Amino acid sequence: MDIKKRINIHLMGIGGAGMSGLALLLDAMGHNVSGCDVDDTSYLRRLRQVGVKVEMKHNKEHLDVFSPDLIIHTSAIAQDHPELIEARKRGIPVARRAEILSLIFNDRRGIGIAGTHGKTTTSSMISLIAEHAGLYPTVAVGGESSDIGCNAKLGLGEYMVAELDESDGSFELFSPEVEVITNVDWDHVDYYPAFDGVVKAFGRFIDGRKSGALVVICGEDAGTQRLISPDMVTYGWGVGWDWGATDVRFIDGGGIAYRANRRGEPLGDVRLRLSGEHNVLNSLASIAAADAMGISFEIAVKALGIFKGAKRRLQYTGEAGGVIVYDDYGHHPREIAVTMAALSGAFGNRRIHVVFQPHRYTRTQALYREFAKVLRVADRIYLLPIYSADEPTIAGVSSFMIADELVLSGRTDATVCGDFQEASDLVCARARPGDIVLTIGAGNVDEIGRQILDCLGRRATVTNAAAVGV
Repeated sequence: MDIKKRINIHLMGIGGAGMSGLALLLDAMGHNVSGCDVDDTSYLRRLRQVGVKVEMKHNKEHLDVFSPDLIIHTSAIAQDHPELIEARKRGIPVARRAEILSLIFNDRRGIGIAGTHGKTTTSSMISLIAEHAGLYPTVAVGGESSDIGCNAKLGLGEYMVAELDESDGSFELFSPEVEVITNVDWDHVDYYPAFDGVVKAFGRFIDGRKSGALVVICGEDAGTQRLISPDMVTYGWGVGWDWGATDVRFIDGGGIAYRANRRGEPLGDVRLRLSGEHNVLNSLASIAAADAMGISFEIAVKALGIFKGAKRRLQYTGEAGGVIVYDDYGHHPREIAVTMAALSGAFGNRRIHVVFQPHRYTRTQALYREFAKVLRVADRIYLLPIYSADEPTIAGVSSFMIADELVLSGRTDATVCGDFQEASDLVCARARPGDIVLTIGAGNVDEIGRQILDCLGRRATVTNAAAVGV
């Protein structure tokens, strides 16, 4: 398909991170872009600011309102949706997001970042490095980058940096010039019934790269170790990889530093504002990708030193009453584990309250034991109802599965909350100055952070007034 010939483009599910980014790119390319979604999001507010027309709810009447000559939809939209059926009746082409994004990507010098975890942060790091190197890349990431202020932008240069999604196999449509694979884990259990299916999909992704393309791959991950070949560029801990990290130091209050080595030879120190050893690996991947693009180590390190991170990736929400609140997008046990480790490294022995919102019934059903295992290291645990992400409910699957597993491990103090208000009230009642609160999940759990801060702020005001006898 030649999308240059498609003037009016309508996106169903436009409010998500990926779809809204594609909408921004298409708008910048000169198309008349419209869209619809069932829920309002911060991404929709951004789209409205640039003039994209957005309607709430899906409706086949949109075909008359916007007269599209191309419909793009998310994988969550069923093929028998009335809006799609009507579009096909009228002869309007229908495509998935990845099909269109891959057309844009494959026409450029693509840097494709894949992996079960760490894609958004690594993509954002590489984008900032390329920008500082004067390459003016086109960017499409799966979350809002704090450094570029959005999740996608059209660049003037020949490179495109894109986060590629394995959740529905659509990353196999992309043919990068440089591939980065951060890890390979079992997730998206509705699409991949077993781990072997994930590994095979990544193998096909590797085989689909452009001729002579470079693969940058983490050597420390059990999944990627099944895919590594001698012609790949590896990264990991120590000096046994092509790119390695040594002398790792946690920075009190947040941040991490390390010595970067190339094929065993020290190059220099790297200092990150971000916390967590997982971000050491993300930054090593970014340095290796930058090197493949001809960007010097010095430029890469300078850009990484000012990198603010992607929103909802261990993002500082605020502080009230001596309690610090962070938010994170983690929705897989491995992601929760590294986030908890990052907080412990930054704040030592402070008490950590975790408010967790499970994401998808299928994931909860498959991994509830693993969720309980990683959550039990928290000092206080608050479980919210499952965020469905348009999945149908599964009988018997709920947050109580995680709570019951915690009880079996000896933790009887985990609380299953009915809603945000209950969780906020409990956190506010139990948190004390010096504590850390982490809200975590891929749904809308980030909204509760401000609610908790408001509650803690009111409590602190009352306490201070009482102390001075007001």
